[in-house]
Amino acid sequence: MSLYCSSFLTKIPHILGQGRRINEYTPNHVGAANSCSFFFPHYKTLQNLSGHIGFVSKFDQICSSSVMEDQKNMGRFSEPEVYSKELDVAVKAVQMACSLCQKVQENLISKTKSNGQVQMHSKDDSSPVTIADWSVQAIVSWVLSESLGSGNMSILAEEDVQTLTKTNASGLLEAVVKTVNDYLAEAPSFGVKKPKSDLKTSEVLEAISRCNSTGGPNGRFWVLDPVDGTLGFVRGDQYAVALALIEDGEVVLGVLGCPNYPMRKEWLSYHHRYHRIISKLTPPTAETWDKGCVLYAKRGTGKAWMQPVNHADKKLVLQNGPRPVQVSSIDNPALATFCEPVEKANSSHSFTAGLAYSVGLRKQPLRVYSMVKYAAIARGDAEIFMKFARAGYKEKIWDHAAGLVIIQEAGGVVTDAGGRPLDFSKGMYLEGLDRGIIASSGAKLHEKIIEAVDASWGSSSL
Repeated sequence: MSLYCSSFLTKIPHILGQGRRINEYTPNHVGAANSCSFFFPHYKTLQNLSGHIGFVSKFDQICSSSVMEDQKNMGRFSEPEVYSKELDVAVKAVQMACSLCQKVQENLISKTKSNGQVQMHSKDDSSPVTIADWSVQAIVSWVLSESLGSGNMSILAEEDVQTLTKTNASGLLEAVVKTVNDYLAEAPSFGVKKPKSDLKTSEVLEAISRCNSTGGPNGRFWVLDPVDGTLGFVRGDQYAVALALIEDGEVVLGVLGCPNYPMRKEWLSYHHRYHRIISKLTPPTAETWDKGCVLYAKRGTGKAWMQPVNHADKKLVLQNGPRPVQVSSIDNPALATFCEPVEKANSSHSFTAGLAYSVGLRKQPLRVYSMVKYAAIARGDAEIFMKFARAGYKEKIWDHAAGLVIIQEAGGVVTDAGGRPLDFSKGMYLEGLDRGIIASSGAKLHEKIIEAVDASWGSSSL
């Protein structure tokens, strides 16, 4: 059986206040339960809010009928193997990508130190890109196609081959092809069958070009951000590899690779880089797991998992195997930690600072590059992520799809600033987004943030 009332949740989102809706279908780890609390982990919270929301009795009636309807349709939703193969392949592909990125990042940093120049290229829109971006896209595309069949493989990804095929880019293309083949040769170490021979340049370009889906409301397609947070990547900081599967506009699984994510959460802070320097002075042994993780979840399971980044040249130690992750139980704003983007151009720090103060958040913000912010909430290392982009900026689905389903299955909530679900059915952009994006560890904190946004928005300059 599905872990939430699917018919109710897709048609009648919870009402919060005046016309506000919150995407409350966030299954948590569940044990013995009955009625609606089995499907809705935050149902008790919603009951507590009934005094000023005024919809719980109606909610009881609708949810009760939805439970009975789901019981009738048990055969439709109870197949444990649905998307299991896809998730297994996706995790392996992201593991390979993370290992590749770590090596490329080490080379980038060493070359930067030796000649003082950042080894980074610019696309036609002036956005930064590295060898890792194209190499990861080629490898993930190849692994998905070889493992799941290329016949109806549809992938929407960030990179294209325009820069690589320019007349002055032969050296860059050669480096990408070499990187791809070096890592495909190590594919068996990740549980993936390697190609019979090295891929030709045309085959690498074909793998990258295969990621040309435009998305939409119907059918199945993968969404890939090969290196989310390129600035963090070239600076030796946080970045992520994000892969998600969307079917009929719904994110059904997500995998988020965070190669630099430290196991000690205090090392994650953008304001405490010296911790990373100290960690390098005491190199980890084969038995320790100091940094690098892959998080993943499948819609409707109520579970999210984390495993260490694997390496072709290292054996995975047994005690470092997959472990469940769950959002934080903190619901007191004074104790909560909130994340936001590092770059001011990506989000208004002044607006979120005022918002945080009005809600009662007193901790210094955790400014982290990339979708690692989603990982921090899913792991329970932070409670809130807020992003309010400046006017004219359109959020892309590959920046949020994988993180959204992982947080939801870990027990958290992700909506736009109006409390509405994010819409992944409109192509490459999150169309219809209300002001910004808010992710939190629970309904109580989430509602407070949304109320504060409503109260402060009129005076903002966004």
